[in-house]
Amino acid sequence: MLNWNPALKNRSLLRLSDFTDAEMLDLVELAIALKARRKAGVRGELLHRKHVALIFEKSSTRTRNSASIAIRDEGGDAEYLTKNDIHLGAKESVKDTARVLGRIFDGILFRGFAQKTVETLKAYSGVPVWNGLTDDCHPTQILADLMTMKETFGRLKGLRVAYVGDGRNNVANSLMVGCAKAGIDYVNCTPAELTPEKALVDAAVAVAAANGSTVTVCNDPKQGVKGANVLYTDVWVSMGEEAQKEVRLKLLRPYQVNMDLVAATGNQGGELIFLHCLPAFHDHETTVSAESGALEVTDDVFESDFSKVFIEAENRMHTIKALYVSAIGDPAKS
Repeated sequence: MLNWNPALKNRSLLRLSDFTDAEMLDLVELAIALKARRKAGVRGELLHRKHVALIFEKSSTRTRNSASIAIRDEGGDAEYLTKNDIHLGAKESVKDTARVLGRIFDGILFRGFAQKTVETLKAYSGVPVWNGLTDDCHPTQILADLMTMKETFGRLKGLRVAYVGDGRNNVANSLMVGCAKAGIDYVNCTPAELTPEKALVDAAVAVAAANGSTVTVCNDPKQGVKGANVLYTDVWVSMGEEAQKEVRLKLLRPYQVNMDLVAATGNQGGELIFLHCLPAFHDHETTVSAESGALEVTDDVFESDFSKVFIEAENRMHTIKALYVSAIGDPAKS
């Protein structure tokens, strides 16, 4: 028998701060239970005849497939909609599109650029809306990250996460909030030029303090990763920032996650994992130029036994399923 928090019924998730700390952790636990259910071969009807619109302005591997399979596993369906399929914000306003789709679908998952777009979808659709990524936030990714940490270590509170790289992107910002809410010590190891906004850091520091943990920013990667249980990185050049590539590479070369940085944690032998939200530039095959080699992470780290990146990728599906089930699922069918 599955149990989920009734307070999450009909709820949207646009940023992690939309949920209380307990609600966020309840979602992680539900995702773990749903994963076990799927591993046991159960394909149920928790989302029987429910339909979700997947609005994607940005291309995707993990979010698109996770969002599609998550609902189909439990008897529902998804419709994938790109900017070529609908008039979102072009021939038709986001507000009007939201009011149309809200009368047809039971929920909307959005992956795109502006946070304002997903907020407008929520304001006018009348159905739950989930943020699959915007330029500001990536909450569904962080739920999968927290799930992976909980599966690996059996706990969240008291862990130490070191994020290394572009410290002001959507993943770094959302990971900071997620760790603070879970009672995880979080260190953002980044160049001074890529430091997250002070207001965001201050807010996360306050949340972390209430949960007995810390949030810090450090410009020295080897100092920042000391004691880390989780080394986390992301691409150095995010979608839409390609024009800044050369400047970004020069800034971030010292922040590459390699075996020297792994050694600097002082934690190995089961006390350390590597995470990356993917896609990753970790070898010659995944870089545009064959001469450039690995970027944010070296291949020996990416392919190591302590790398959990593909478990983390799978967990995108289970956590998105937990969001669907909590908001529009039928408890009577559990």
